[in-house]
Amino acid sequence: MISTKAVYADGSGRHANSAVKPCFDGPVRETQQTVPPGDEGYGQRKVAAEHALLDSGLPVTVIRPGLIHGEGARIPPEWVFVKRVLDRRPRIFLAGRGAGVNQPTAAANLAALIEVVAAKPGWRILNGADPDAPSALEMSRTIARLLGHEWEEVLLDEPVGSVGRHPWQAPLPVVLDTSAAVSLGYFAAGDYAATVAAEVDWLVRSASGSAGSADSAGSAILASLDGDYFRPMLDCAAEDRFYARSACD
Repeated sequence: MISTKAVYADGSGRHANSAVKPCFDGPVRETQQTVPPGDEGYGQRKVAAEHALLDSGLPVTVIRPGLIHGEGARIPPEWVFVKRVLDRRPRIFLAGRGAGVNQPTAAANLAALIEVVAAKPGWRILNGADPDAPSALEMSRTIARLLGHEWEEVLLDEPVGSVGRHPWQAPLPVVLDTSAAVSLGYFAAGDYAATVAAEVDWLVRSASGSAGSADSAGSAILASLDGDYFRPMLDCAAEDRFYARSACD
């Protein structure tokens, strides 16, 4: 079962989707407490599903990934950077000074872990994540470098309206301990920079409307992205107004 790191809660019950974000003491292990099972939230529903499967008596492996990225993603978080490069934006605005760490999980690394556990059936819960946990600033630099683009980095303490918002905003780092997966024989397909390259290429092809069934599907995905999730992170007009005011101060 593919679950989510959003099930984890800190000692005060705070979790990924709570108003106040959680504060973990370090890399989160599978023994970390979770939100209670229920139907009132994403994490709660995932915990309920975990319980249903783990209580079945079958050799079920539950995998809790981080923020999944990869070619074909329905909500590709890297789009906030790729779109700006395609639009030749001269600046990138990052709240939290780009220091936010919300550990990603490449689809390729998730597949590598699934291959290991499928060969060794058993009742278990495993974290699944990339071998590194880059900050939002490091991710933006990786994607700009992959696409041969340079921009001015405008690092903000907090978002100013929509300016500076991005998918990896995290006041405190959220990193998964993957030692249990490694002990089973899991070996990552690559780090973030290596695994994100195929996704970035796919996003560029999809945005250009390149021929091919996979790219056509990607184009359909991108056409649906101008919604509530991405719109506040791609408000270029607000960024230009903010930068113009700042230059006059």
